[in-house]
Amino acid sequence: MKYARPIYVTRPVLPDLPDFLSLLEDIWSTRILSNNGPMLRRFEAALGEYLGVEHISIVNNASMALVLSLRHFGITGEVITTPFSFVATSHAIRWAGAEPVFADVDPVTLNVDPAAVEARITPRTQAILAVHCYGQPCDTDALGDIARRHGLRLIYDAAHAFAVRHDGQPLVAVGDLSVLSFHATKVFNSCEGGAIICPDAATKDAIDLMGNFGIVDETTVTSVGLNSKMSELNAAFGLALLPRMDAALDARKVVASRYWARLKDLPGITCLCDPAIPGRNAYAFPILVSPDYPLSRDGLYERLRDEGIFARRYFYPPIADLPMYCELPSASAGELPRARRAAREILCLPLYPDLAEADQDRIIGLVSAP
Repeated sequence: MKYARPIYVTRPVLPDLPDFLSLLEDIWSTRILSNNGPMLRRFEAALGEYLGVEHISIVNNASMALVLSLRHFGITGEVITTPFSFVATSHAIRWAGAEPVFADVDPVTLNVDPAAVEARITPRTQAILAVHCYGQPCDTDALGDIARRHGLRLIYDAAHAFAVRHDGQPLVAVGDLSVLSFHATKVFNSCEGGAIICPDAATKDAIDLMGNFGIVDETTVTSVGLNSKMSELNAAFGLALLPRMDAALDARKVVASRYWARLKDLPGITCLCDPAIPGRNAYAFPILVSPDYPLSRDGLYERLRDEGIFARRYFYPPIADLPMYCELPSASAGELPRARRAAREILCLPLYPDLAEADQDRIIGLVSAP
């Protein structure tokens, strides 16, 4: 029987309303709504402390953050990236004036495969844009080694990797730059927003300048910039939410652990993200639905929808199969077999901190006995 209330793949965490209203009162008292105001500066400081990073530039969304990152390094040639991601990753490369080149993924993590990356390098290659898919860390050592040996910039799309730690360190501190997303679907959100984690103050200052039209002061403009500023309202939302994040992350792991315990041995189903691994954030619960399962992946997707349960095929189709990219040589038929197989088999089950146990039991039951 279909649920009266739909269950979506995610549901945003909200700040405690009194905390948010208190910050709104501060905004009302200043009447500063944008232009890197005091609320944004408070948010940057608090977020940097929470994540364990020193230099962070908050922007209006992660797509803009990716464009700014590529523009900061003057990337106009080829950027090797993954075909298994949200389309914004490749779109940002194009908007920055560069060209994506797709490399296949690792079959276990579904992150871009370093060996496949190195095989795609040409004299036109200028950067690697890798994605920590579902918050699982890329092989950062191997990618870093490739970037150093070939003189490439290494940028991470860390949209899924809020608060993830790897080898005891913040994952977002790895690479030349890392980009976070604070969209409403993410582990942490400011309704809309994003951030660039910078290695030093000079880089942060340069990105902040580019994101403020290139304006230095009232009469001085030094470069052709963009407008990437986050509003004070969004900054207040994010600032009010930060105190809830430890509890929200713990609750996500409880939900993910229930899925893992009951689905990891199910024939035809492969669970990808073990919530017991230290430092992970349980961003999603992706499964691969193989031909051994009684239903196809799309059959299971529709079966759940019939019951009002909206799982998502993150990421299908692969970016390389979209009309604006499918003519690229790296996207041609016969290339990217692991990414294309993953796109055919992937399904992300609903996961958010307050997913009721009874609702989760229903989802698990439908997957276990379709």
